[in-house]
Amino acid sequence: MIFRRLVRAACLMALMGLVLAQAVPAGAQQQPTPAAISMAKEIVDLKGSLAIFPSVIAGVIERSKDTLLQANMNLQKPLNDMAAQLRTEYAARVNDVREIFAKSYAQRFTEQELKDILTFLKSPSGKKFISEEPIFLNETLARAEAWSNDLADEVMTKFRAEMRKKGHNL
Repeated sequence: MIFRRLVRAACLMALMGLVLAQAVPAGAQQQPTPAAISMAKEIVDLKGSLAIFPSVIAGVIERSKDTLLQANMNLQKPLNDMAAQLRTEYAARVNDVREIFAKSYAQRFTEQELKDILTFLKSPSGKKFISEEPIFLNETLARAEAWSNDLADEVMTKFRAEMRKKGHNL
């Protein structure tokens, strides 16, 4: 359950990063300097934004292996061997995500803003922010999920009531 929420939080962070990258038309985005990219990478590293991605990569490999196993259970040993090899081979792909996140930050913030963010993240308040953010994300995801379930129940009740008024019993 906790792992599922962590994966969901990581996916949400990745989605936010990708949304940031697409939020402004490509021509309108500033081209980041190497210094800005470097500071943005440090921000990504300080925030621990990539911590869940090795597990995501391993999960993708395992799901692919399991899909292939369903086709032929006799291939369990060679598929397990291949999965181990792929985990090693694809481990470095976490850096792809780091580049995507860093470029998004560097395109959205000036060098001075990135410096200010780094200063904050290295401060006691920033360190607390970093340590509390995963807890915050888990809590808000759980609350958002509960809210969504309540809303779905409310909407379904409203649908049924309105359809009942029109003579349809759902």
